Amino acid sequence: MAATALPKPLAGVLAAVAVSLTGTRVSAIAVPWFVLVTTGSPVWTGVVAFAEMAPYVVVKLMAGPLLDRIGPRRVSFAGDVVSAGAAGAIALLHALSLLPLGVLAGLVAVIGAARGPGDLAKSIMVPEAADRGRVPLERATGLMGAVERLAQLVGPVAGGATVAAVGAPAGLAVSAACFGLGSVVVAWALPRGMGHRAPASPQREDGGYWRRFGQGWAFLRGQPLLLVLIATVAVTNLLDAAYAQVLGPVWAEGSGHGPAVWGLSRGFMGLTAIGGGLVAAGLAHRLRRRPVFFAAFLVAGPPQYLILAVDGVPVWAVMAVFGVGGFCGGFLNPILGAVAYERVPRDLLGRVGALQTSLAFSGIPVAGVLAGAAVAAAGLAPVLVACGVVYGLTTTLAGLHPAARDMDRLRGQGPPASDAVPEPSGSP
Repeated sequence: MAATALPKPLAGVLAAVAVSLTGTRVSAIAVPWFVLVTTGSPVWTGVVAFAEMAPYVVVKLMAGPLLDRIGPRRVSFAGDVVSAGAAGAIALLHALSLLPLGVLAGLVAVIGAARGPGDLAKSIMVPEAADRGRVPLERATGLMGAVERLAQLVGPVAGGATVAAVGAPAGLAVSAACFGLGSVVVAWALPRGMGHRAPASPQREDGGYWRRFGQGWAFLRGQPLLLVLIATVAVTNLLDAAYAQVLGPVWAEGSGHGPAVWGLSRGFMGLTAIGGGLVAAGLAHRLRRRPVFFAAFLVAGPPQYLILAVDGVPVWAVMAVFGVGGFCGGFLNPILGAVAYERVPRDLLGRVGALQTSLAFSGIPVAGVLAGAAVAAAGLAPVLVACGVVYGLTTTLAGLHPAARDMDRLRGQGPPASDAVPEPSGSP
């Protein structure tokens, strides 16, 4: 599907995701560099990074009930506006020499707290945009994944180039402009009736915040397929984070290839993942999900670890494995997104989506520590082999789980009606 043929609702959501995520990636380059060159302290750099990511994860987890109550459009708009204001304030206060580290950390925390629910809100609008444009869910989620990966490539490049040319404060100004543009897209490019609160089931309408939060848990506990997929992604995310943070850089240093080859191989993988996502956007809705999903996982995951465990492996072999793995990895998120959107009622998307994301990311904060300790104890090659084996076993066992047989069961039926999903007994 050509970009010009995209229905307006889906094009608007994708544009909002593209510009706001680009702003996030630009700030991910500009903020650490700004702190490092200002203080010369890696410790303070880490503290400021934590100040952004901790509120991002926590607020995103807790924002689900609020998002379902007031609607994703308002949350997305507010998140972009607050992020733009905080990023702009950092650049302005620095220019006025009024930016102590405590204030910087506070403003970065505001950005993280706003980005979490803002990002979630945009993803929640994808199924509605697909419905309005009569686009298959796999196509919509495939395009979403391709746009996210493109922003993840373009944002760091733009951020690095801006910081190198005119300094980190200018990079933060660019980030603020991207966030501001994201709010404009949400306000003006989306159809007027889109992104508002979904009608709630009568039994889920009443109750305070914690009751509504508990309803998300109660619903998720009754979805075996979603739980299997969340557990699988949680394990593979932990392994992928260990790979990116520790195992890959250690390999690059020990092999003599250096950071240039490591960065080039990861960038090439990102490019092929964009291609895989675009192919998935066009074809995934015609393919059987279960074999495609788990076969793609097996090709995208274990070979990356095993190839680096081979002593003296040539660079071309690493690039080939990363390229094929990236392309296959492009098929994963479109299928994951479609399966979830078909099963979660629209009035629960915020609560359940926040829980899904938080659980899937739960191992990432400790991945680097675990990987570093494992390499120190056993050496790089054994750890790489062990990670590859665990990756393969995790995805294989998930594919053989009885719940995985239901991946195609609700294809094309849309989400269940809010009043057709009873609240599980015993829920808060």
